[in-house]
Amino acid sequence: MQYKTPLRDMQFVLHELLDSSAHYKSIPQFAEVERDIIDSYIEAAASFAENEIAPLNRSGDEEGCTFNNGEVTTPKGFKEAYKQYCELGFAALAAEEEFGGQGMPFSLSTVVNEIMGSANWSFSMYPGLSHGAIATIEHHGTDEQKATYLEKMVTGEWSGTMCLTEAHAGSDLGIIRTKAEPNEDGTYSITGQKIFISAGEHDMTDNIIHIVLARLPGAPAGTKGISLFIVPKVNVNEDGSLGDRNQVTCGSIEHKMGIKASATCVMNFDGAKGYLIGPENRGLNCMFTFMNVARIGTAVQGLTASEIAFQGSLEYAKERLAMRSLSGAKAPEKVADPIIVHPAVRNMLLTEKAFAEGGRALVYYLSMFADIVAKGTGEEQEYADQMLSLLTPIAKAFLTETGYEAANHGVQVYGGHGFISEWGMEQNVRDTRIACLYEGTTEIQSLDLLGRKVLGSQGKMLANFTKVIHKFCEEHKDDESMNEFIAPLAKLNAEWAELTAQIGKQAAQNPDAVGAAAVDYMYFSGYVTLAYLWARMVAVSKQALANGTTETDFYDAKIKTAQFYFSKLLPRTRTYVARIDSGAEPYMSMNVDQFAF
Repeated sequence: MQYKTPLRDMQFVLHELLDSSAHYKSIPQFAEVERDIIDSYIEAAASFAENEIAPLNRSGDEEGCTFNNGEVTTPKGFKEAYKQYCELGFAALAAEEEFGGQGMPFSLSTVVNEIMGSANWSFSMYPGLSHGAIATIEHHGTDEQKATYLEKMVTGEWSGTMCLTEAHAGSDLGIIRTKAEPNEDGTYSITGQKIFISAGEHDMTDNIIHIVLARLPGAPAGTKGISLFIVPKVNVNEDGSLGDRNQVTCGSIEHKMGIKASATCVMNFDGAKGYLIGPENRGLNCMFTFMNVARIGTAVQGLTASEIAFQGSLEYAKERLAMRSLSGAKAPEKVADPIIVHPAVRNMLLTEKAFAEGGRALVYYLSMFADIVAKGTGEEQEYADQMLSLLTPIAKAFLTETGYEAANHGVQVYGGHGFISEWGMEQNVRDTRIACLYEGTTEIQSLDLLGRKVLGSQGKMLANFTKVIHKFCEEHKDDESMNEFIAPLAKLNAEWAELTAQIGKQAAQNPDAVGAAAVDYMYFSGYVTLAYLWARMVAVSKQALANGTTETDFYDAKIKTAQFYFSKLLPRTRTYVARIDSGAEPYMSMNVDQFAF
């Protein structure tokens, strides 16, 4: 299959559902970002993605990256495509104009990232990691650090990474061992090993700027004793030119299940020269700037997985002939009917479609709060930060898990052909599987959602969002044509708060109750969040039809997809409620030794 950018649906979400032009006008820095500007960027990204990087997706997977004595070579065509990507200005899209960026909103760059990621996720990871590194230096770097690194990172001449994980320390960063020893000149010697470093070494840029977590001598134990450092692959002279090679090398690259064209590196720091960024022992706080950007990016991967699965499945299901429809032949002139006539196949197609289009609405909605956090002020900024904090773990965990489900449906629709590499469906499964793991596993994100964001805020963050849903339901409660959506949404919205209170009571008696409920709570939250967005999409679609639009099929399809979501997918929430009701005992009652039987 070849990826085709769903421009009409993107425009629907941006312009009709979320009114992006009004959103940008509310932020002074983005006031001039009109609809025609938005569409021109998206159309340019679509052209580049479809024609340049989508054709490299399968070949990049088959060739993979190669490692030779510390050097990494990317697959054929990647280096040239990256150069063109930078020349077209995509690398600089959302960066500050002061450093050569275009100063566009984060939400617009998110749309472009979706397009690039859908076309070729492995390729998109190279510039994707740079975006987070740039944001970290922009927010926490000194003026000197910004002057030294940002312009060439913004243009894409240099790239960036995030170096957190160590062999013994994954999500628990409090136990990292990488050391930072102060030097007399104010720099630091960084010593340690980091693993799973995406784009840690490659041949597409002259320099790679690593953002590294390490410990200073005498630092407090745990997460309170972690500092953050800039460690360039090649040292930078005072005049901005490249100097000698720093003592940071790639020890190996991982042999992976998927995203094989993205170099996942073991990075060795052997007394490498580093520069403290942000306050001492506050590195994890600074790194959250990077991590939040990366988590939204990973939520986008879940969306892209659903979109790719849907596009491939739909094309195949309309052409593949197998058996006759149970309600009578639908293509009597052919030896059998296309498999799209069968309810079982339509169930998979509509699940993919509902997750792709619902996921797109969630990611774009979320990214607009990120715009306000970046450029807003006062109470508006504080409110947006709380909404972003609540919705990010939902988007990251829920969309990657549903994206993986959709990817598996993609294989299933193709039957035996889905297991064969030529069709692209099995690659989608392999590439997508990592999304549930990196940037915090589903389980870690679920704990973050329930433990830190909901219970940790005494329910304030959740109440912010449930009030939004309640207000929407109140606005449409007297519209009979919306009742099939508003009634179940209002009921689930009220239940969300009740379920939270129930878990709080369980936890008062048994602290394990939070961990036991977290993943089920995340799924419940995700399904309700998408239900709200689907109900909003129905309201917009009904209004368009009432206004006499000529695109009746488009809006009618939106409503029918929402009906499928509410009738066939939203009832899954009942299972999660029942699982939460059962508490922690079914998990914790068994003795460790009994697991062996």
